[in-house]
Formats: sequence, structure tokens, C-alpha cells
Amino acid sequence: MEGPPVARVALLPILALLVLFSSRSFTLMHDCGHNSLFATRWLNRSFGFLLGCLNAIPQYPWSRGHAFHHQHNGNWEKYRGPSALLTCQQFLALSPLRQWFYQFLRHPLMLLPGGLFYLVLKPRLQLFLGIIEWMFATISYCMAGGSPSAVDLPAFWRQLRSNYWYTGGEFLDLLFNNIIVISSWILMGRWLGHGVFWSCYAIVMSFSAAIFICIFFVQHNFQGSYASGSTNWNYLQGALKGSSNLVMPAILNWFSADISLHSIHHLCERIPNYRLRACHNHNANILSGCKSMLISDIPSCFRYILWDDINFQLSSIAEARAATFAHSA
Repeated sequence: MEGPPVARVALLPILALLVLFSSRSFTLMHDCGHNSLFATRWLNRSFGFLLGCLNAIPQYPWSRGHAFHHQHNGNWEKYRGPSALLTCQQFLALSPLRQWFYQFLRHPLMLLPGGLFYLVLKPRLQLFLGIIEWMFATISYCMAGGSPSAVDLPAFWRQLRSNYWYTGGEFLDLLFNNIIVISSWILMGRWLGHGVFWSCYAIVMSFSAAIFICIFFVQHNFQGSYASGSTNWNYLQGALKGSSNLVMPAILNWFSADISLHSIHHLCERIPNYRLRACHNHNANILSGCKSMLISDIPSCFRYILWDDINFQLSSIAEARAATFAHSA
């Protein structure tokens, strides 16, 4: 970061505020994906797209993936969380090097580079690789069928299924998000200087993404979390027993738009963030058995990075190894 030391130190509070506001805007984008922030779907879609551009992530594809999480929360056979957890047996079958790498990628410190990749790099790679995939598929189709007519190619493109988006709407959101985000990077770099812009931007994006990924992770990965398979999975139990409520200071609750009240959110995803606390308090009798955590409890959650599909619980690596040792003894 350029500038004298005093200027760099003075910039830190500003960066911290930008991180917090970025986290809040991401949560508001999340509400738009649930069609809960505004009364109409059009407003949610429009503002969700703009907030997605602000956070450099395509909102529509993200919200569709997030909806899958809500539909299957607690069913770890179908949805393994943002960390793509392995079962205990799958992990123990890996080589020692791959076990170490699996654990390394899920270490809390990896939230920072992981967050930067998640927001800044991944959406750009998705569009680039998807277009390359589309080009090769089109070339292969033309070579196999000679010279397709003007009618044949559009029909082929409509039925083509990409590995990087699922619908035409997702592609358009991804495309226009990339156009706006990359254009803003170029303009901001020219205005502030690319060195200043990228050093500040990388810090804000890394930390804001780390915050919301961390909150999302600990609200589902904790000791005793509901961890069913598909057969006996229950939506209500997934919401009540598979979602925790994080106790935070009021100022952090505002910046996170009360997403820490997560059990009530999973009971009814259409509750907007500005009604979550009232609904949580009104239904305190239903939510009394839900897991509550303090910020100091967060580090312990990062131990639970395996799914025990025999005992239907989340497990730490140490617990999985101990259970295997006890069974073989």
C-alpha cells in the first residue's frame, strides 16, 4: 500500500468500515435472493443484482445455490456445506498427504485467501471457462454435423447444459455482473492508481467474505448439529437443531443484518432481516432448544469438518481417527 506510514494507519479504520458495510450489503443481497427485502420480486431481483455487483458476486446464481441449502439443510447426504465435507470413511481412505491437504484447506486462516477467491476470482473463472466450454461444444457439434443451419444452432444452444451455469438467466446475470465489476475495477484503478485500489480492494473483499463465510459455517457446523441422511431427514429438525444462533454485540448484528438469528431464518426464509429479531423473540418458546453460541465459541466449530454418516453427526478428525482405532483394537 502506497503512502507514508501515518496515512496507511489512518486508512485502517476506513477499511474496517468498508469491510463491515460490505458484509451488510452481502446479507441484504441474501435477503433479495429470498425475495424478502422488498415487497415485489422485481425490486428484489433488481437490487439483488446491484448488491451482487457491489460484492463482485453474481446474485442470481448465488441465490439459486443458496436456495438448495435451505431446501436440504441438515441433510448432509445432499448438501455438504460450503466446505464440501467428506464422510469419516472417505477422509480416512485418503492418503496422509491428501488428509493433511483436506484439513489445511478448511483451517480458519484459509478464510482470507478463500474469501478473495470466492468473490474476486471464482465468478470471472466461471464465465471464462463456461464460454470456452460453449465454444468447444459448438465447434464439436458443427464438425459432427457438417454445416448446421441457422435453425439448428440456436436449438443446440438451448439444450446445451453448462457445468458453470444452469439456466439462461444465470448466464445473463453472470455475464452482466462480470461486465460491470471488471469495468468498475478498471475505472477505480485509473482513478486511485492500481496499486492503491487493489491493495485496499483485496483487503476489503478478503475480510468481508471471510466474515460471512465464517458466520455461515459456524451456524451449521457445530457439536451436536443435526446431521441426517436423506432417509429420515426432517425439515423442521434441520431448522431447529441444524442452525445455531450467534450472540453478538448490537453493532455487529446491524452490520450482519441480524443473520445471526439463524434458526428463525431457516424456519421461514421469507422473514426480512428487519423482522428477524421480533419474530425470534415472539417464538422464543419454539426456539428455546436451539443452539446458541458466543463469538468465543467460533474456533471450536472449525473442528467439525467431517460427516459421520453412520452415527449421523458431525465429527472432528480426531474423533474419526479415535473411533477407527477403537473399532480395530
